Amino acid sequence: MTHIKNRHELFSLNPGLEAEVVKVETEHGAYVLKIWNKDSKPDVGKQYHLLSELYTKGIRVSKPYGWGTDMNQNPVLLTSYDGVPISKLDKSKLKKIVQMLVQVHNYHENRDMALIPKYDFVAYFFPRLEQHHDLKNSLVKLLDRIEIRQDRFIHGDYNLGNILEHQDKLTVIDWTNGQLGDIRYDIAWSVFLVRVYVGERYGRMYASEFRALIPGFSLEDAEIFEAVACLRWILLSRMSDLSQGSSILKRVNEIILSNPWLDEELILKGKSRRL
Repeated sequence: MTHIKNRHELFSLNPGLEAEVVKVETEHGAYVLKIWNKDSKPDVGKQYHLLSELYTKGIRVSKPYGWGTDMNQNPVLLTSYDGVPISKLDKSKLKKIVQMLVQVHNYHENRDMALIPKYDFVAYFFPRLEQHHDLKNSLVKLLDRIEIRQDRFIHGDYNLGNILEHQDKLTVIDWTNGQLGDIRYDIAWSVFLVRVYVGERYGRMYASEFRALIPGFSLEDAEIFEAVACLRWILLSRMSDLSQGSSILKRVNEIILSNPWLDEELILKGKSRRL
C-alpha cells in the first residue's frame, strides 16, 4: 500500500495487553496498524494469511493488507479500519455476536488447518500458573472432571472490546489467540466477560443464545468451564492491570459464590460473602 507512505495521520487507539494499536488516516481511507511492542511476539505472517482466508470465506474479520516488522523488529500487522468497540448492547445485537462466534467454531477447511496453531491449554491460557498454588490446585481439580478438546477453531478472547461496529456492520478483531481448541472454553470465557463487564442480565441472555445453538453443551460442562474462565480471570488480574472496580469485583465474587466448582476461599478482597 504505497499511498500510506505519502501524507497520513496517526491516532493512537486503546492499547491491549499485548500490543499498541494505531489508526492510520490517509486520503484513500483509514487503516489500523497493530504493533506488538510488549512481551508477546506472535507469528504475524501466519496471522495475516489466516485473516486472508477467513476474509475470503465470509467470516467477519478485518481485511489484512500487510505484515512485517518495525525498526525495532517488533511484529506489525496492517488491516482495514472497521469502527469502534460496541458501546450499546441489545438482544438483537447479542444474537448476532453469538452467531458470529458459532460461525468461527464451524469453520472447517482442511487446507487452512496448517495456518491454525495448537497449544498446550494450561501453558497457553494460564501463564506462570506455578506461582499461584491456590489457582493451580483449583484448576487441576477442574481438569480432572473434563477432557479438553482441541478439534475446533476458536477465537481465544472473544469479548466486546474485540468486536467493532461501523454503520451496523460488526467485525471481529484480534486473532492473536486464534487456535485449535475447545469451543466450550471459548464460549465460557466470552460469557464470563459479559457477565462481569456488562452485567448479569445480559450475561444470562448471552449464555441462553449459545445454549440454543450449541447442542450437547451440558449444564455441568457450562459450570466447569465457567469456573475455568473465572480462574483465568483471577490469574490475569494478579498479573496485569485489569479493571477491578468495586462493581467488577462484586460480580466476580457472585460468580465464585454461585458456581459449585469454585472454592469461596477465592473471594476477592473480602467482598460478598455466602449467606
